[in-house]
Amino acid sequence: MQATNLQNSGQRQMMGGAMPVGVSTCSSLMPSGIGAGIGGGVAGIAQTRLSQERKAWRKSHPFGFVAKPTKHADGTLNLMNWECAIPGKKGTSWENGVYSLRMMFKDDYPSSPPKCKFEPPLFHPNVYPSGTVCLSILDEEKDWRPTVTIRQILTGIQALLDDPNIKDPAQAEAYTIFTSNKAEYNKRIRSQAEQFRPT
Repeated sequence: MQATNLQNSGQRQMMGGAMPVGVSTCSSLMPSGIGAGIGGGVAGIAQTRLSQERKAWRKSHPFGFVAKPTKHADGTLNLMNWECAIPGKKGTSWENGVYSLRMMFKDDYPSSPPKCKFEPPLFHPNVYPSGTVCLSILDEEKDWRPTVTIRQILTGIQALLDDPNIKDPAQAEAYTIFTSNKAEYNKRIRSQAEQFRPT
């Protein structure tokens, strides 16, 4: 996301809100082509790796988490698009909530990271208003490595929920409240957790 300078304000505009000068902005938004065609070559590598990820997840995964491929109209698995759920960590303001996330893979996975998007979007400094997660392990230019697993991504996002990275903001309102009024921020998070409490 490119930020534009606001004249005489000492702030940068991003995603419908202002960010202080000198604060880097997340660049993990991905180009188009996510989950495009399926075939041989690079796409075949992605399919093979995702099939292995699915087997590993089904064999063992953290309690309360969900990660599964969606299905095509004909009932076959769509390994390029996963429905996930992340539980809020116990002892935090996120506790009791379970947060739905979509993970979308491109044909060149695992060379490139998946796009992870909360559906619906969450109130959080590192979640874009669209729901897309801003996290260094999901950014090719930062900490993404082809060896990063779906399990590591989901547990990393769970950790990010309660420990935002204020150097890489993606949502102006959540960033501003988190940095200026922690009590109000935690109140909003607890309210959100209740909204996403499983029935």
